[in-house]
Amino acid sequence: MRAPSRVAPRREAIPVSVSARTMAAVDETGQLSARERAAWDRFSTAITMLSEHLERRLQAAARMPHAHFAVLATLADAPERTLRMHELACAVRFSRSRLSHAVGRLAAAGWVRRTPCPSDKRGALATLTPVGADALWAATSARDAAVKHALFDALTAEQLDRLDEISEAVVAALNETCDVVHASDTALREPDTCASDGQLG
Repeated sequence: MRAPSRVAPRREAIPVSVSARTMAAVDETGQLSARERAAWDRFSTAITMLSEHLERRLQAAARMPHAHFAVLATLADAPERTLRMHELACAVRFSRSRLSHAVGRLAAAGWVRRTPCPSDKRGALATLTPVGADALWAATSARDAAVKHALFDALTAEQLDRLDEISEAVVAALNETCDVVHASDTALREPDTCASDGQLG
């Protein structure tokens, strides 16, 4: 009995217009050189591995994802440990929905208190509670140990200086673009104009 012949999967033709736009974009932005591609691959792998390592350590030691750690740490540095939700979202670079979810979980744990803005019903304030400060302290110890072991112990003093310089250069290059993107996202949001001192701003 003859085996049924295999039919090659049909490939959809790529419209010429799409292909042309894609090639134009490549020509406009430039392609990575072999050296750039290799450096990017190593950098991307290192960041991914470090992030996963840090996430596991924080979960194991403090039952806290890194995203929640970022929210708590930002509030800890704020005046009176309080920020309006819009300011907090800007600081941690979260979307409105992601921040709302994170603050909701943190409030349920008693680590953050969310209160209405006294001068604007549309706004809300997030405040780090004493219990949240204790949780942050415990998580910071775990975070520091994980980062030191996975990153800084692998670098010489000279490499650490170069890492700092490279990070500063990348942040400076991205800041303007990120702020533009964030501003366009903010424009679509429900206004949240209550400053942490209760004044409009």
